[in-house]
Amino acid sequence: MSTLTVKELSHPAGQVIKIAAGKTLDLKSQGSVTMPSGSVLQVVNANTSTQVDTTSSSYVDTGLTAAITPSSTSSKILAIYSPSMYVATNGGAATIQLVRGSTSIAVHGYSIFASSSQVVGLVTSTHLDSPSTTSSTTYKIQMKIGGGNSLSANYDDGAGDTLSSITLMEIQG
Repeated sequence: MSTLTVKELSHPAGQVIKIAAGKTLDLKSQGSVTMPSGSVLQVVNANTSTQVDTTSSSYVDTGLTAAITPSSTSSKILAIYSPSMYVATNGGAATIQLVRGSTSIAVHGYSIFASSSQVVGLVTSTHLDSPSTTSSTTYKIQMKIGGGNSLSANYDDGAGDTLSSITLMEIQG
C-alpha cells in the first residue's frame, strides 16, 4: 500500500475532484473531517406505541424518549417529535413539553373542545436546541391535562397503525 501526503487538494474552476469507480475515500480512519455549518452529523430516532394515560395537571412522562451524544459543544440538536394524543370526554387543555435532561425547553398547549371523545392525532412539533455538551443527552416528551379530563399519549386506535416518534439530528454549529 502506498501513502500520498498532500497539504491541500484543489481543482480548476468548474471541475470536481473524483474518486475512481469502485474505490472508497475513507475520511474517518486517519483523523477527523470538518463539515460546513448546517451539515447533519448524526440522526437518532425512537418510536413507541405503548399507551400512557393521565388525568394529572402536572407533567408526566409519555414514554417517548431518545438520547444523542453531540460531537462538539457548538453542535445544535434539531428535535422533531410526533406523539399521538387522545383527549377523552369533553375535551380540555392538553399540554406537551420537550425536556432535555430535567429542563423543559419547549412547551406546546392545545385546547380541545368536544361534546364527546375526540382524537387529537399526531401532534408534530420541532425545536432547535443548543445543549453545549459532548455528553450523552436525553430528550423526552411529557404531557398534562387540565380540568380533570383524561389524556392519552401514544394512543392505540386499535388499527395498529399509531406510532409516536422522536427524531434528534445533530447539526454542525
